[in-house]
Amino acid sequence: MESKQLSLFQNNIELFETRGPLWSVRSEKRCSKGKISDTEKTVGIRLENEGRRGLQLEPDLSEEVSARLRLGSGNNGLLRRKMSILETKEKNCSSHGPQDEILNSAFKLRITRGDIQTLKNYHWLNDEVINFYMNLLVERNKKQGYLALYAFSTFFYPKLKSGCYQAVKRWTKGVSLFEQELILVPIHRKVHWSLVVTDLRKTCLKYLDSMGQKGHRICEILLQYLQDESKTKRNIDLNVLEWTHYHMKAHEIPQQLNGSDCGMFTCKYADYISRDKPIIFTQHQMPLFRKKMVWEILHQQLL
Repeated sequence: MESKQLSLFQNNIELFETRGPLWSVRSEKRCSKGKISDTEKTVGIRLENEGRRGLQLEPDLSEEVSARLRLGSGNNGLLRRKMSILETKEKNCSSHGPQDEILNSAFKLRITRGDIQTLKNYHWLNDEVINFYMNLLVERNKKQGYLALYAFSTFFYPKLKSGCYQAVKRWTKGVSLFEQELILVPIHRKVHWSLVVTDLRKTCLKYLDSMGQKGHRICEILLQYLQDESKTKRNIDLNVLEWTHYHMKAHEIPQQLNGSDCGMFTCKYADYISRDKPIIFTQHQMPLFRKKMVWEILHQQLL
């Protein structure tokens, strides 16, 4: 019965689609608790200034979504029933019990109740949640009909940047990196999540940022890594003249409008790209995506 309800729920995700520009930020501690940080205050000032310049900012819709779910008629009532499945799971698993209790374990990762709580609205996702989700994408793409996919850990790029190739030389032991079609690299820039996608089919790197920031230097470092990896593991010189790197502009990919969803946008960029689909989700879907991701991580299965 639950699988049937989840199937119905999955088919109605589009009810949350909308349009508009968006933004995001996250703490160095990689989770959100308690008081508003200086970073959040800075983002608030930034958004206020954007508004003064005439940019129409779109508010977070969590309250509106909650209000709609309380309506018991028509499509809203149907949506309420579908979402209640995930809400119940989320409350039971994340609200009661020790923060360090392990709720799931796979991919050499352990997900605790505290990790799951970072998926509550307005919270910053931590490394464990993002790494677990990236592994779920890789597992899904092992199925026939999907692109060959590899995802690096969130700790890969900081290690590469600080220690160069020798520091991460063994990270791909047993992995034929150049037999993949797509390579995902989640990036943490002090207080912000973003994503680099290496497309080996098109010999290009793309930087996706839900705040519209540029990532030229990041792409250059990763391209140098590919050169070193190719020479070391295949004894083949990578022709960098055949490669391009490009940062996706704000009008090309969904952008966030709050200070908490950069991790979610990074995960959903990866989801859509790994399915070779147009990136068409929006900020309005984030509350739903968060509930959906709780279920996916706890059940180790993508919906």
